[in-house]
Amino acid sequence: MPPRGTRELRDLTRYRVSLTEECNRIANRIQKLLEDAKIKLASVATDALGALGRAMIQAIIDGEQDPGLLADMAKGLLRNKISALQSALAGRITTHHRFMLAQLMDDLRHAEAKMERVEEEIKRHTFPFGDDVARLCTIPGIDRVTAWGLLPELGQNMDQFPSAGHAASWAGLCPGNFESAGKRLSGKTRKGSAFLRRCLANAAWAVSTKKSSYLSALFRRIAARRGNKRAILAVAHAMLVIAYYLLKRKEDYKELGVNYFDQLNADGIRRSLVRRLERLGHQVTLQPARSAPNRRGIFVGVTGPPALRAGRCFASQTGR
Repeated sequence: MPPRGTRELRDLTRYRVSLTEECNRIANRIQKLLEDAKIKLASVATDALGALGRAMIQAIIDGEQDPGLLADMAKGLLRNKISALQSALAGRITTHHRFMLAQLMDDLRHAEAKMERVEEEIKRHTFPFGDDVARLCTIPGIDRVTAWGLLPELGQNMDQFPSAGHAASWAGLCPGNFESAGKRLSGKTRKGSAFLRRCLANAAWAVSTKKSSYLSALFRRIAARRGNKRAILAVAHAMLVIAYYLLKRKEDYKELGVNYFDQLNADGIRRSLVRRLERLGHQVTLQPARSAPNRRGIFVGVTGPPALRAGRCFASQTGR
């Protein structure tokens, strides 16, 4: 059982997740009500519940119906879409819509105010562990909120886990090992901490969109063979292992680079790229780099049209 401070922080972070879900539910209800009133604000504005969107909704609640006056409240880049905004705000608003909008906006403000108070309490509880929070934030895909959720679920003392594999097994983020008669039957993950799995899965989705990270390269490498969902769990497992060692060794994250997997088998990749060019009908010759060498000392470039520049070699055209 974790110490009392960790248990209290765990309650706060889990309650914040519930408040976030409640805010999302209320926002969806507001959007559904606007659609029922033929108000298509979300199709024009990037954030229908941003500062400008809320001002327009409040004007609608106060009784304003003129689309021109509502659209004239636009500021910044949104003023370039005045005509589209007028069409989106030309709805059929009734007294019932105004009443429901007023109630839902009040619920949204109340939930957001509660979330702010909970976040202040979380900051107070995590102040003694500020170094660990900052250390976790060095991992790509993990921000302060994700670190808040990860730290109490995993704990600050990594000595309770003999290894990173034990931590991943406890969290339910390692592949299953169901084997019978020497035959692998299932690799389904076991049940673990749903809150920790959710926290790491969200972080894995966030890092999957990056283009210059080891974790994003790991996602693309696995997703190409096993699909996005398995790749997300694999990246979440890798992030948990990284977090384990950062908290245990009190070190910051060190980026391996997006080319890490290419460097593991540079010769094999070089042969594969040469074979691909030869199948296209080209004669390929390799020579040492003369400029811009990479870590292996091989020049990155291919002679010929830009479409042929697909490997760490020089290729000379023979037919095309």
